[in-house]
Amino acid sequence: MAAEPLILALDEGTTNAKAILVDRAGRVVARGSRPLTVEHPQAGYAEQDPLAIWQALQGAIGDCLAQTDAPLAAIAISNQRESALAWERRSGQLLGPLVSWQCKRSQPQCEALHAAGHGETILQRSGLALDPMFSAGKWRWLLEQIPDGTARAAAGDICLGTVDSWLLWQLSGGTSFLIDAANAARTQLLDLRGGDWDPQLLSLFGIPRAALPEIRPSAGYFGETRAQGPLPAGLPILAMIGDSHAALFGQGGFVPGKVKATLGTGSSLMTPIAEPVVSAHGLATTLAWRLCETPTFALEGNIVHTGAAVGWTARLLGGAGELETLAAEAAALPDNGGVYFVPALGGLGAPHWRAEARGLFCGLAENCGRAHLMRAALEAIAYQIRDVFDAMQQDSPTPLDELWVDGGATRNEWLLQFQADLLQRPVICSLSPEVSALGAAHLAGHALGWWQDAAALADLERPRRRYEPRANAVPELYAGWRQALARTLR
Repeated sequence: MAAEPLILALDEGTTNAKAILVDRAGRVVARGSRPLTVEHPQAGYAEQDPLAIWQALQGAIGDCLAQTDAPLAAIAISNQRESALAWERRSGQLLGPLVSWQCKRSQPQCEALHAAGHGETILQRSGLALDPMFSAGKWRWLLEQIPDGTARAAAGDICLGTVDSWLLWQLSGGTSFLIDAANAARTQLLDLRGGDWDPQLLSLFGIPRAALPEIRPSAGYFGETRAQGPLPAGLPILAMIGDSHAALFGQGGFVPGKVKATLGTGSSLMTPIAEPVVSAHGLATTLAWRLCETPTFALEGNIVHTGAAVGWTARLLGGAGELETLAAEAAALPDNGGVYFVPALGGLGAPHWRAEARGLFCGLAENCGRAHLMRAALEAIAYQIRDVFDAMQQDSPTPLDELWVDGGATRNEWLLQFQADLLQRPVICSLSPEVSALGAAHLAGHALGWWQDAAALADLERPRRRYEPRANAVPELYAGWRQALARTLR
């Protein structure tokens, strides 16, 4: 009896490139992963080598496919969002680094638009606060580094893409140049309500439309693979979606009132909403996904440094290899000793949007040790999530009664209990380490007809662990965080 076909789901993140194989029951049957590095050539800059990303992903695919000889039905892509790159359309030659979503090098472009009074227009049309996190300013910066960059882009000689577009280009051998609607919504160039590139936003940022990919729904036909490495030719690519959106889809967050937080290098809180709203509390309005021509909108809050700040603190205190030991020491402390860390290592995202802010430890005393510093870094994840959760509750038309979490930091059970206590809401943790990749696989399965509607998708097995809030003094610590935050924002 022939083996049933599987979906190959790729999740290209900031620090890891992952590949998983998913069967018709929605189960992960094989996985592969390769690490990635981020370079910081100067303060505020963050970049990656696109070819190193592609090579790492090829390695993860090879590791994954070596575990089975079952046929493949389709490919799905989940990716780090907002990161931007440029390449020649004819040759595929790269025209600069991948400018990371964390990077602040486009801050001068954003400040010029602010000074010219365009911030409100950009927010109203794109749903996003004017900030160097998003792709448009990064593309503007890239074009300014390329000789005759804008003219060449207008002539169609240059491709400006996000990570999903770049991976699709590589997989298809340069025959497909597309972007999904969810990723397009994070560029700051999408007309959120109209669903296409916005001429006014393109003009404000100086981005020629001829350089941008065509926008497609998140599930559907994006092209076919070219034979390379372990991948055969002719394999359909049936889903592309940003990783945070994919995590919400993979968690089953299809209806308003459900909110998830992905705890990765940074963190994203997202909740679906019926209609787009302009946030009054520092959140973004975005597209969660688009199926056929039907959009699902969402409120989102992006936190720049969560897991990255914990890793940075571990390196400061003795090396990344010490992280688990330091985290255990931090959890064993009776309290935080009054020590707080505001991890504005590259500015602050939602709900503050202060790109110029910088990190701060405060409350240090002679009895403080390295465990207090690590505890402050871990607690900062929870405090920042509460900042966004509270803002989201104010903007959301539907009450938010619990928090679903996924991502690498969810391995720390002390942190998840602290989060539940701080929010005074249950925290529901996904036990799958590949929720974003699973969400992309679910979209591809929807395109294949494996799971035809939300009910079928909701019925897929999702192992979870629940953390109930306790009555204790943890919520009172939030006042100290707000004081530390005020010092940073002065």
